Order: sequence, then structure tokens, then C-alpha cells
Amino acid sequence: MAGARLRCLTLNLWGIEPPLEARMALVVEALRALAPDVVGLQEVREGPDVPNQAVALAAASGYQYVFAPAVDFAGGHEGLALLARQPFAEHSARELPHAQPEERRILLSARLTADLWVHTTHLNYRLQHGRQREDQVLAIEAALAERPGSVHVLMGDFNARPESDEMRFLRGLTTLDDRRVHYQDAWERRHPDQAGWTWAAANPGTAKLAFLERDRRLDYVYVTPERRDGRGRVLDCRIVLDRPGPGGVFASDHFGVLAEVQVGAD
Repeated sequence: MAGARLRCLTLNLWGIEPPLEARMALVVEALRALAPDVVGLQEVREGPDVPNQAVALAAASGYQYVFAPAVDFAGGHEGLALLARQPFAEHSARELPHAQPEERRILLSARLTADLWVHTTHLNYRLQHGRQREDQVLAIEAALAERPGSVHVLMGDFNARPESDEMRFLRGLTTLDDRRVHYQDAWERRHPDQAGWTWAAANPGTAKLAFLERDRRLDYVYVTPERRDGRGRVLDCRIVLDRPGPGGVFASDHFGVLAEVQVGAD
């Protein structure tokens, strides 16, 4: 379809932190109100005491889903998920560098159409792990480069500020391992002069990990360069789930990012 658009949402679900039922209700409400076509989720849990959160959200909101476990957790798993309105043509997960039993990072990828791929990831979180994240973004970019000619939408919690080398690499502003690439940062594309914090002191959920520094932009939607025919054009981007629901409850300790991308030719 000419000028077809894809609405993309990324959100770190914050696992099963309480109040879980109220938080997941806010996510379901947001999925219905925002109507994203595809959703990238991080910190998705499944275990003896909690059904797979991706399965539950998909069932409640009318999505297809794929889930990939990353680490064992409390008798179950924590991992990544993708939700989509349409069936996935194919999907795969791959391990990223510096995997440890307690902190194994992966990339979950899925093809929606012949030339449209969506991905979600969650990188190392420690402030001093910039070098590890550099290796991880290099591995991610190499994976996406295996499918040239496609529009790629890469979403996730990268645990890195925009000015970090690992994020500057993705935007084509620095070289890593003698490689140079370019992806569009959807937020920067639409709001170049705004901070866009997604890990914010205004969200009380960040208080437990305040030592990690708050008021940072950690969650991103990246898109391959815009084509001459308009494919890959970033049409809109905004921060969502950044307001509390009833009782002052936030959906997560992270805010979400919603982007709209043109995926059909003009």
C-alpha cells in the first residue's frame, strides 16, 4: 500500500514488580488507546507464579506474539517479546556478546513482510559497561546487515545515553571496530532539542535504582535510513506511559516510546 505506516511501541515491562495487576492493566489500556502495529517488550517474565506476560498481553489486546527467554529467573525465565497485529512471517533470537548466566543479552528479530523487519533488545545496564554495550551494538548491526534492502525497526532498552559512543555509533557519529553505519534515532529525528527522558526521577519506580542516575534517555526506536521512495521516513515519535494511573501507579519504571514510520513507498 502506498505510504503505508507502522506504529511501533517499545516498553520495558519491569518484570513482575508490584503492583503487577494494576501495572499490566495500564499497559493493556495503552495498547488499546495507542493502537501500535508492533510492540517491542523487555523484561518479560514467565514462571510458576506468573503466566508469560507477552502471552497475556497479546490475548488481552488482540496481538500475535513471539517470546525469547534470555535468563533463568525465579523458576522461570525473563526475556524479550514482540507483539504484532499481523502474523509473523519468521522470527529468530541470537545471543549478544558478554553473556553471563545472570545477565545474558539477546536480540529478538521478526519479519513482518518481504522487506520489513522489527527487532527488540535490552543491553547491559551498568554505567561502566559502555565497552560491553559497544560490542553488543556491533553484533546487532551485523545481524541487521545480513538482510540488506529491508526496512529495519530496532527497538529496546539500550541502557545508554544518546551521547554515549554506542548510541553515537548507531547514529553514524563515530566509528567502532573500523565500522561506520547510520540509523535514524526516531526521537531525535522529530525532537532534536528535547531530552526525551525515559528513565526519570518523576517516575517513583526508578527510586530503587537511583544510584544508576536518573533523568536519562535509555529507550529508543531506531530506523534504517530513509529511502528515496519514502520508506523508512520517521513521521512521528513521542514518549508514552509517562503519567500515573489510578492511585499514582505507573505502568513501568521506564516510560515507553511510540514512533510512526512510513514503510510503503510514496
